[in-house]
Amino acid sequence: MFHPRTLTVLILMLAGFLYVALWNEADTVSNAKIGFTAASICFIIIGILQFGDGVFIRPHPALWRFVLALSVLYQMFLVFLLFQTKDDARKLFAYVDPSLGVELPERSYAEDCSLSAENIWNQLDIFVVAHVLGWYCKAIILRDYWFCWILSVMFEVMEYSLQHHLPNFAECWWDHWIVDVLICNWLGTYLGMRTCEYFEMKQYSWRGIKQIPDYKGKARRAIQQFTPHSWTRFDWGATSSFKNFMAVIGLLVVFLNCEVNAFYLKYLLWIPPDHPLNVYRLIFYFFLGICGVREGYQYLSDKSYKVLGAAAWLELANILTETLIIIKFGRGEFQEPTPTPVIVFWVCLITSVVSYAAWRFLISPYLKQREGRR
Repeated sequence: MFHPRTLTVLILMLAGFLYVALWNEADTVSNAKIGFTAASICFIIIGILQFGDGVFIRPHPALWRFVLALSVLYQMFLVFLLFQTKDDARKLFAYVDPSLGVELPERSYAEDCSLSAENIWNQLDIFVVAHVLGWYCKAIILRDYWFCWILSVMFEVMEYSLQHHLPNFAECWWDHWIVDVLICNWLGTYLGMRTCEYFEMKQYSWRGIKQIPDYKGKARRAIQQFTPHSWTRFDWGATSSFKNFMAVIGLLVVFLNCEVNAFYLKYLLWIPPDHPLNVYRLIFYFFLGICGVREGYQYLSDKSYKVLGAAAWLELANILTETLIIIKFGRGEFQEPTPTPVIVFWVCLITSVVSYAAWRFLISPYLKQREGRR
């Protein structure tokens, strides 16, 4: 049982604001940064104390209220950014970090595609570890092997389709399908799904720390506070109904959209790949994705849920607002037309998906119904 300390937190917050406001006066730019940071902290504290609880309570409901408040704050920032010019947006990030606001050099990973040990070794940098960790997190979020595999393959397809826009999407074939899909993505997905299987099979029986007599048991219980209170196995049932089919397709599109947004935002706002802002965004979307996908699954599978959860709604809003920013700032940036093979591929793929849906959910049931009347 958690006891809120709303008045205590209020007093501490105001005392901290008073101290900084009175004894830390600086120039206009610094004061603006401090004021914006203080306002953001105030909003997050309000969210932690006053927002409602979501589907998760471990390790503490305040953590997930913090994620929800941060997603609201991020959405407000994205809306503000949407109404700026591209140059002003770049200058804004330069105010946050003076190292930003500098045009990034173009880099292609497909200059030498000979399958040699030296080339493969050159690709095994810190981003490989990040790749594996990223797919581990995706598996924790989606909890489905097939979903992760489809997403893995489709992201490589997106890289092929958009490399005429972003040079760093151009990779060697073995980098796409061997290093990325078969090694990094598979390893991350496998470890993530093994973690899901462990939590799924685990017996959950919780006791309060005060009810445990020995210190060893108390320490073990304190560590268990950082594990799930319970675990829900996801069964998306993509072919069980048209609603589930469209939900899975929609979730796939949203995930791909979120992945692609990261690369376009880096390119348009001149944020280097190794800058901490990119890491912060990924961590933020991981925690928000855990809540959002869980609420989305609950909305899909439980008929008593009539409204999409707040985390799922905000995650969708964040991703789509990022897309609006990319559309606006991308005007005039990408002059090269889409290659014909890419257009042909996507026309064939979309036609196949629509045709399958029509056969599976319209034509086939109709034929079975008519045959049953005979």
